Amino acid sequence: MSKHANFQGLGAKRRRRSGLALACCLGAAALAGCKQEAAKSIELLPVRAQPVELADYTPEVTLTGQIAARVQSDLSFRVSGQVVEWKVDVGAHVEAGEALARLDSKIQEADVDGAVAAVQAADAKLRQVTSVFNRQKDLLVQRFTTQREYDQAEQDQRSAAAQLDGARAQLATARDQLAQTVLVAPSPGIITARDIEVGQVVQTSQPAFALALDGPRDAVVNVQETLLAGHAVAGDQIDIALVSDPNIKSHGEIREVSPVVNATGGVRVKVGVSETPPEMVLGSAVRLTVHGESQQRVILPWSALYADGAHAAVWIVDPKSRVVALRRIEIEAYKNSNVVVRAGLNSGEMVVTSAGQRLRPDQQVAIAEDKP
Repeated sequence: MSKHANFQGLGAKRRRRSGLALACCLGAAALAGCKQEAAKSIELLPVRAQPVELADYTPEVTLTGQIAARVQSDLSFRVSGQVVEWKVDVGAHVEAGEALARLDSKIQEADVDGAVAAVQAADAKLRQVTSVFNRQKDLLVQRFTTQREYDQAEQDQRSAAAQLDGARAQLATARDQLAQTVLVAPSPGIITARDIEVGQVVQTSQPAFALALDGPRDAVVNVQETLLAGHAVAGDQIDIALVSDPNIKSHGEIREVSPVVNATGGVRVKVGVSETPPEMVLGSAVRLTVHGESQQRVILPWSALYADGAHAAVWIVDPKSRVVALRRIEIEAYKNSNVVVRAGLNSGEMVVTSAGQRLRPDQQVAIAEDKP
């Protein structure tokens, strides 16, 4: 009995060991199956890519400026005095010779009266000495006077004539000074500024009005110095359009470039408008577009752009290995929907245009067009 019991106990242990071994095998098989399923479930990141191709690109620069008169004059009185009246204000259109303002003219009127009196006195003096001279001339012929008295009479007559000429010149000057108390427009145009008020005492040549003369117009714009350095501007044809109504268009050529840089770091450029539409009044905001020469450049969508530190970059994918690498590029221009690449890419290379933010160097990807 004891042997038989021992034999049964040994058999039970063997069966338990066999069961454990079988369970381990089944567990290992199940784990291997899970790993295979997980491996099957891992897929490469799908991306879109496009080949690098050169395309015709016409660079253009668009800036905003305003319409200004080609000739604008600062008007001022040529005499000092107190302003008693101004007749036009900013925005008024004036004709040549139209009165703009007037000074108190009492002093100038007194000067004219004095000059008139001086002319009258000089004229009376001339008539007197002329009479004496004529009489001396007749007496000399008759030998009733001396040559000395005749010469003295002739000298007095010439001196009186010179004094009359001087008095008349003084009268003309006084009348001119009186006329200068009224400021008139030298040419037709539009008043763009008024710097005087009634009761104000102005000095000679102190600006009183700014007059934009009728005639040709300019589009004036401040251009950054870097743009001038990168674009040839002399003789460039420029498109001009109203900001408020782009359908109102004209064109022009650069007429003047300031030789100095202003406080904002810009250069003042004047573009002569060839034909100014009536809607382009003084001060109108306009948009100026300069077109450069056509060039061969690579154009990529915005989605292809990436950053490598402070530098612009794109992801390049190897068509065979499907491995990506980051490449720095030089940007020439940023457009609304794409970027223009100046350097850094070669024709035929594949550039990733989607999912770039999820990539890392040497990562293998699946090009979306190649997926079944």
